[in-house]
Order: sequence, then C-alpha cells, then structure tokens
Amino acid sequence: MTHISQEFQNKSVLITGGSRGIGKRLAIGFARLGARLALMARSKAELDLAHIEIEQNGGNALRIRGDVTDPEQMAVAVDRVRVTYGGVPDILICAAGIAGPLQAFLQTSIKQWTEPLHVNLLGVVYACRAVLPGMVERRRGKILVVTCDGGTAPKLNFSSYATAKTAVVRFVEAIAPELVDHNVQINSFDPGPTYTSITDEVIRAGDRLENSVVAAAVETRRTGGASAEQQIKLAEFLASETSNHVTGRLIHVDDDWKKLRNAVLKPDAYTLRRATR
Repeated sequence: MTHISQEFQNKSVLITGGSRGIGKRLAIGFARLGARLALMARSKAELDLAHIEIEQNGGNALRIRGDVTDPEQMAVAVDRVRVTYGGVPDILICAAGIAGPLQAFLQTSIKQWTEPLHVNLLGVVYACRAVLPGMVERRRGKILVVTCDGGTAPKLNFSSYATAKTAVVRFVEAIAPELVDHNVQINSFDPGPTYTSITDEVIRAGDRLENSVVAAAVETRRTGGASAEQQIKLAEFLASETSNHVTGRLIHVDDDWKKLRNAVLKPDAYTLRRATR
C-alpha cells in the first residue's frame, strides 16, 4: 500500500484560491508533506502572507497572481508551474470561491448573480482545461474541486452560490469517465463547515437568511468548524495513488472515507445524489 506520508515528496500541487481559507489550509498541509506548491490568487498581499505561513511549516511556494475567471491567466499559471517544477502540476486543487449575492434572485442584478458562476464554476472549468492536456499526455494526475453543500437542500437567498456549487459537482461527475482511461482522477471535496471570509458574509447578511443558516455560521466562527487535520487527511487520500479507483465522486469530510481505500463503488455512491451506500 502506498504510504501517503512519503508519496508527495517533490510532487507539484497547484492550488487556486490558495492564499486564504480552505486553499491556504490545504497548502500548509501539503507543504508539511514535502510537496512543491504553487498558489494562485488575485491578491499579492494575501499570497505573500500565505507564503510566510507555508515557510513556517517547512515549505516553499511559487506565488502566481492571477484570476481564475480568465482562461488565459489560468493557462499562464500552469505554464509557470511547468517551467518552475519541470512539468504540469501533479495535483490541481480548485479552491477559489466566492459567496456572491446573499439575497433574493429578483433583487439581484444579473452581473452580481452570475459572478459566482464565473468564479465557482467556470474558474474550475478553465483550470481543468489548462492542466488536463498535460496530465492526459503524462497518463497521471489528480484534481480536487472544493465544493460545499452540493448535495443538500437549497437555502433561502443562496440561489447563485448554490447553482454554481451544484453545477460544478455535476461537471466533475460528467468529465470523470472521459479521463478514466488516461489514469487521471477528479473528485469533489466538501470540507464541511470552515471559518472563512464567507462565514462572515453570511453573518452580515443574517437579516435576509434563514435563522438556522446564520446560527450555523456563528457556531463555525466560534469553533472554527471542521478540523484542519480531518480536511487535510481527506485531501491527501484523494490526491494519492491509494484513491486511483475513486473518481467522479463527491466526498464529504464527515464521510467514512477510509473504507473507500479498498471499496468497489456502486455507480451512484458518493455522487451529487449523495447516495453513500
């Protein structure tokens, strides 16, 4: 069996949205495993701060300032990884995401409403389009797409966010079969509740949202949400060769994912329908 703790030595990991939130948390986790990191984000200041934290955890990172909603900038980011680390990323983690307008559909401009689709959905599409030709040619690659609540009931005034996040899970499911014969796996990764800037946005929009949603956000801010260790361990598994048989799935941090190591998965298991048996 592959030893995950040794497997990531010198593997390259490109993380979009890697300067904060879940992206930064996973970057620090892979840095501790010896991976060669590349962080892509729009803010130079946040990239620099993330780099300092990664250095404190024994790693280093290529910092790439860019916007995932621009396919040309995404392609340039992958080229920089290729030049710096000698090949396309071994692992792509799509963690860039925004909440968008947390209000009623008819009270939101089309520009506001479609912004999360550009970041949360098309940003993933552009990232995959940039890395996949190289992964397919090399016959090896892992893609993790960070999602949230992709298989749960819709929440009041979350239409834009929910549409984007649900669509991206379906995108992952749809392209996974195309990549099987090329030994490339792509999965959706639900990290569970985590304190990020989106948590604060939900709390600020409390008067427009369901009480249970706001209460959950307040609790997440208080506790920090799911543990970093849990999230990083699941990401390690999905990025490792141990999970080569797992693709096109939606895996939640609270799932009993360890049993997937040797499991033969049914077609509908761990999909958008969240059939976990």
